[in-house]
This record gives sequence, C-alpha cells and structure tokens, in this order.
Amino acid sequence: MTSAEPSAAQPSPIERWVDDASGVLRASGPPLLFGLRLWASVCLALYVAFWLELPNAQWAGTSAAIVCQPHLGASLRKGWFRLIGTVIGAVAIVVMTACFPQDRGAFLVSLALWGAACALVATLLRNFAAYAAALAGYTAAIIASDQLGQTGGLNGEAFMLAVYRASEICIGIVCAGVVLAGTDFGGAPRRLASLFAAISAEITSRFTGTLAIAGAQFESTQTIRRELVRRAVALDPVIDEAFGESSQLRYHSPVLQRAVDGLLAAMASWRAAALLLARSPQERARHEAGTVLARVPQELRSASAQGEPARWIADPVGLRRICEQAVRRLVALPADTPSLRLLADQAAEVLAGISHALNGLALLLADPARPVPRRGVVRLRMPDWLPSLVNAGRAFVVIGAAELLWIVTEWPNGAGAITFAAIGVILLAPRADQAYAAAMSFTVGTVLAAAVAAIIAFAVLPNTETFAAFSIAIGLVLIPAGALMAWPWQPVVFTAMAANFVPVLQPANPMSYDTVQFYNSASAIVAGLCAAALSYRLIPPLSPEFRARRLLALTLRDLRRLAAGPIPRTSEDWEGRMYGRLSALPDKAEPLQRSEMLAALSVGTEIIQLRRIGRRMGLGSELDAALEALRRGDIALATADLDRLDDALAARSGAAALRARGTILALTEVLTQHAGYFDAGAPG
Repeated sequence: MTSAEPSAAQPSPIERWVDDASGVLRASGPPLLFGLRLWASVCLALYVAFWLELPNAQWAGTSAAIVCQPHLGASLRKGWFRLIGTVIGAVAIVVMTACFPQDRGAFLVSLALWGAACALVATLLRNFAAYAAALAGYTAAIIASDQLGQTGGLNGEAFMLAVYRASEICIGIVCAGVVLAGTDFGGAPRRLASLFAAISAEITSRFTGTLAIAGAQFESTQTIRRELVRRAVALDPVIDEAFGESSQLRYHSPVLQRAVDGLLAAMASWRAAALLLARSPQERARHEAGTVLARVPQELRSASAQGEPARWIADPVGLRRICEQAVRRLVALPADTPSLRLLADQAAEVLAGISHALNGLALLLADPARPVPRRGVVRLRMPDWLPSLVNAGRAFVVIGAAELLWIVTEWPNGAGAITFAAIGVILLAPRADQAYAAAMSFTVGTVLAAAVAAIIAFAVLPNTETFAAFSIAIGLVLIPAGALMAWPWQPVVFTAMAANFVPVLQPANPMSYDTVQFYNSASAIVAGLCAAALSYRLIPPLSPEFRARRLLALTLRDLRRLAAGPIPRTSEDWEGRMYGRLSALPDKAEPLQRSEMLAALSVGTEIIQLRRIGRRMGLGSELDAALEALRRGDIALATADLDRLDDALAARSGAAALRARGTILALTEVLTQHAGYFDAGAPG
C-alpha cells in the first residue's frame, strides 16, 4: 500500500460523526428515561389528587418530583423516609397548635424551636434518615403556613390541614414508587457487591504485597491506604440505596455495617504491620514477613486478586472460609520474637476484617450456602455535637427572623417565605462547608423553575382543556429538567428546578390565572431560599480544617480516658466510635490527619488488649504506670515505662507473655511515629 492510499483503519469524517452521535445517544438514554419517569410520576400524582378533590394537589406532584431519584433504591428509600418525616412533622404541628391555640407569638417561637431541633437531628443522622429529620421540620412549617394564612392568626384547622397535607404527600410518594418500581429494575445490591469485592481484593493483594517486599518504605503504602479508607467510607450511601431495594438487606443491616468496619479494621492492622516491617532490620523483616506470608493461602495472595472483583463475587463463601482458616493458622503460628508474634497477629486481623467484608458480600449476593444471621444492634455514632448545635442555632435564627419580618411588614405571602426559608436552612445544613454553594444552586434552580412556570401558566395552559394536554405542557419542563438532573453537571440546580416547578405553578382544578398571586407566591419562595442562602454566610458552618482538628482532639481525649480506665469495656465499642470519627472526617482533611486517626484507633485497641492480658498475668501496677504517662501526654515517659514492662515480660515464658510483648511493641511503634499528636494538648 502506497502512502497515497487511504488507510483501512482510518475512519472517514462521516463515520466519526456517526460514532460520536451514537455515543451521545447512548449517554443520553438513561437520563432521558429518568426524565420520562419523573414526568409520569408527577402526572399520576396530580391526577389522583385531582380525582380525590384534595385542596392542594400541588403537594402530591411536588412530593412525586422530590422522591424521584436516578437510582431506584435511592427513590424508594427516600420515599419511605419522606413518609416518616411527614407523619412526624404533621403530628408536631398539631401538638404545637393545641398547646398555643390563641398565642401567635408562642406558636411561632415553638415552630422555630422545632425547626432548630430537626436541623440538629438531621446533622447527627446520615443519608435518608437525616432527610426524614429535615422533612419533619419543614413539613411543620408547610402546614403552619396554611393555617396562618395571610393575617397570621391560627384558624383552628391544624388537624384537617395535617391530614390533607399528609395525604397529598403520601399520594406523591406512592405514585412515584409505582412508576419507578414498574419501569426500573434497580441494581444497587449488585453495584454494592462490586464495590465490596473490589476494595476487599485490593486490600488483600496490597497487604500480601507488603509482606512480599518486606522492608520497603512505610510511605509507599500510606497513600494507597488513605485512598482505600476514603472508598470504604463512601460505601455508606450506596448501602442505604441497597436497603431501598431489598427488605432482606434492611433486616441484616448490622452485617453490612460490620463488613464496612471490617474493611477499616483490616487497613488499620495493615498499617501496623507495614510500620513494623519498615522499622525492623531488613534481614529480620524479610524472614518474619516470609514466615507469615507462607501461612496465607495462595488464593488470597495471588497477583490476579487485585482489580478482579469478579473472582471474589463468584465465590464469597469459599473465600471467607479460606480467610477464616488462615486466621486460625496465623493465630496459632509458633513465634520466638515479639515482632513475629505481632506481625502474625496483625495479619490475622487483616484477614478477619476481610472475612467480615466477605460475609457482607455473601449477603448481597443472596448466597444460600450459609444464611447470614442478624447480629448486634446498629448504634447511632455521634462523632461531634458541635456542628449539629451550630446548624440548630442557625435554623432558629433564620426561621425566627423570617417570622419577625412577616409580622413587621404584614406581607400577605410571608408565611410562604417562612416555609421555604425553613426548607433551605434545615435541608441543606448537613452539607457543612458545601451548604452555601448548594443553597445558591438551589435558589438558581428555583428561579429557573419560576421563569418556566410563568411561561407555562400564562402562555400554554390557557389554551388547554384536558388533563392530557396539561400533562404534555408540564412535560415540556419536567422531562428535560429530570434528564439534566441525572447528569453530573449542576445536579442541585436541576433538582431544585424539578422539585419546585410544581409548587410555583400551583396546578389546581380549575386553574387560576391571577398574575399578581402567581408572582407574589413565586417571590415568597425565592425570598425564603435567598434568606436561607444568606444565613450560611452570616452564620457559616464550621470549616473542614476546624472540624478535622476538633475530631482529632476529641479522639485524643477519648484515648486518654481509655488509658485512665476500662471505658469503653470492649474493643468493639472503641472501634465503633473511631469508625464513626473516620467517617466524619471532612474530604478536605489532610492525609496526616487520617493517619493520626488510624494511629489512635490502633493505640486504643492495643490498650484494651494489653489490659486483658495484664489482668491474667498480674501486670496491673506496671501497666497502669505506663498508661498513666500516656494519659498525661508524656509520650517519652510512656514509651520508657512500656520498655521496662517489656523487659519484665522477657523473663517470662509462654505464648501470653510473647503476645503481650508484641502488643507493647505495636504501642511503642505507633506512639513514636506520631509522638507530636499524642503529646498535643497534654493536661496540666
């Protein structure tokens, strides 16, 4: 072939254009399909509400739009928690009205306090449970605005209004659930299983790689562990989506929590083993690492395990059995040095954590080989109360200021402004440092919704007479808004546009075309959201840097309390508290701060284990002296006391003494590496 002849492998411009166009169509298909689902859900909800002649059918359509999410599990889970939040908010407003039937001032103060309490709880909880708490707050504000009307006097219809609003919202939830469940088969459990398998395979492969190249620099694996910790923490919202698609997973939720904790525990033990190998003489490190690696089955240390979650998905029960057998072999490994004993124990902890992850993987795949029992109770982990208190204070101030402005100005639509101020300040508060940007995007989306709603209301709907024509008209907005909502570009803007289009349009049967009322209502919605956005500037959330420093300080305080006494009494309590703190660390936290948190987790676990061994061996006084120095923040004295305790144990024989020496070695290594952190803020 000469140079003048065209290459057969070179596509023509038309072929490239066709390939590009087909790629765009393939990428646009799922978002467009979601837009159609969103539109169908809203239309069905409005049709049912109109048929039942409910007074404000708009809330049925609004609820359907809010519940719709691009993933089926997220939609169903959000709908369930929206139902819970609606009922709680409706009951709360009825109780407040009954307590203050003739006192408008006390009623408004109680409404602001309720919003603050819901903002506090929404910050403490996570995922859709936090959404339910937020919804309970602004549902009360929605019903309150209906009964306060334009004059601000309670009309005594709180109970019926609560029934109507709850009914309308429930209709929207059910209609969205029917449409989504009938057109989307989901896939969150399978997606979660792939994530579990990928992380587990990589941890196992990387750890065995650390043993294979013993003596390598500790920092070479540090970056990898930090990224894996971030990926393990990010499993939490995906687990919540999987719960929305499977009642079995919800029943066995402690198993999945234990699986995530197992991944974090495996990385903490991997870190301790890597630190030990990096600080040991090269020849000894290679010998001991080789001895431990020989006890790890080939199926777990194969190079092909990394990046191949399919093999782990294919047989999680078999791999779990292999891990459990390897754990027993490592625990029973005969050792003649504390470092070998420590390395074998840490390797056993790594594989035990992977075994818990495989347990969760087997549950996700519904493997019938071994039913997974429900174990334990899911405990609420509260890493820090301060961000919740700040959000609660902001919510009280903003709702109270909106109420005061309404009273002073006598604005007829002031109650609507209070409602949307409450929505913005409660719903977005858990986003922390991203709350202001989210509030501004939400406001922009609402302004867009108001603009297109005005066009639909006054240029399109007057020419329609049937519900089918009405549905086509609102579909001109909802379908593209839903499709753009499913794209990663500016999702908050288009979520706000899709959610607030119906309340701004205010569809009714028959429709009202009062332009003054429309623009007053729209301006109240925008004003309330602007007030909420402004509040995040005037009362800003705690910065990521401050929250990270505070979490580390609280962890150090808890560690010193642990050194002073037996609370918490079990390693599971301590680990659960530390896993909660790891999950709460901001994304902008420095890598060193994550390392310090993992170091504190390891130190606390080793202290608990050392106390258990010390009680059996009669080492109470010597151990208490070393831990007292740690409690005071004198790391040099603590390590010296631990060295003296190690010398005393060296004269004893037996596996217990050797394991105690290994635990002491792990403690001294971590305390030495992060002496600056453990010395910080020592009590006087």
